[in-house]
Amino acid sequence: MNSSLSSAALGAITEVMQENAMTDVAVPGQGLDSILLAEPRGFCAGVDRAIEIVERALQKFGRPIYVRHEIVHNTYVVNDLKAKGAIFIEALDDVPVGATLVFSAHGVSRAIQLEAQARGFQIFDATCPLVSKVHVEVAKLHKEGFEFIMIGHKGHPEVEGTVGQVDDGSIHLVEDVADVARIAPKQTAKLALVTQTTLSVDDAAEISAAVIARFPQVRAPKQQDICYATQNRQDAIKILSPQVDIVIVVGSPTSSNSNRLAELARKLGVTSYMVDSADELKTEWFEGKSRVGLTAGASAPEILVRQVIDRLRALGAVSVQKMAGIEETIKFPLPKGLKLDA
Repeated sequence: MNSSLSSAALGAITEVMQENAMTDVAVPGQGLDSILLAEPRGFCAGVDRAIEIVERALQKFGRPIYVRHEIVHNTYVVNDLKAKGAIFIEALDDVPVGATLVFSAHGVSRAIQLEAQARGFQIFDATCPLVSKVHVEVAKLHKEGFEFIMIGHKGHPEVEGTVGQVDDGSIHLVEDVADVARIAPKQTAKLALVTQTTLSVDDAAEISAAVIARFPQVRAPKQQDICYATQNRQDAIKILSPQVDIVIVVGSPTSSNSNRLAELARKLGVTSYMVDSADELKTEWFEGKSRVGLTAGASAPEILVRQVIDRLRALGAVSVQKMAGIEETIKFPLPKGLKLDA
């Protein structure tokens, strides 16, 4: 499996080696001593935008605001928005006539979009623009007669939303290399490849290679579908893991990108656990471990990272260093109609 790093990640390694060498080097066997923070970690631009859309809708239109599916896959974020007046639903039948409805960051199918419009809801679409890009590409190529091979996890709302952009079964989902041999497109002259945005970069590359080997004429995405934030956080794990004895990933069980971070650390030979909160940390995990690597999925807020740090300090960690890494400056615009009155 390809575990190569992007050029940006290689640059980050150089910075770590040359400019940010660890100062309080722990001695193995002396117990928990230090924490190394991954950079970047936590919220991405798409998650920031989605949460801000719900919060602005609550401020502008009052409670309740209805949200189709969890706005992002994080328990803390969802509970916080519930407390502010958001109601999370799966079926549009649960939304009253005339209500304000927000689509989650994962996107929805074309059928859900049309049904919501027909019911007359005031709609704000919090779909991550990078997911929307995939939807637009699928719609465009479908009109040109293309079928699609999508790499993704069955049942994930982003996959359901993308597959639901067409209604004729022309998107064939593959979850692993073995699936590639099983799919049976109606034709092979016009095939296009798309991926879920939160996959393991290395796994997606391996499956893509299998698709191309079987269908050499397949049309690859103009730009990689896996989002910049997923790529950056996985690159950071590749830098972090060789420097620590254990990796803790802050993220909810439903978060695809958080799960991929924990999986990647394990593939690199480092014990790794994913926690939804500091309360889930277990003392025995850190027996015989001196240095902890800490990161967070793209939907996990920094407050949870801080709480984990506090818990690790209580268990003996005395120093916290931040790894050098890529600074993310991307910000996505909000939908029209959410400007707050002065």
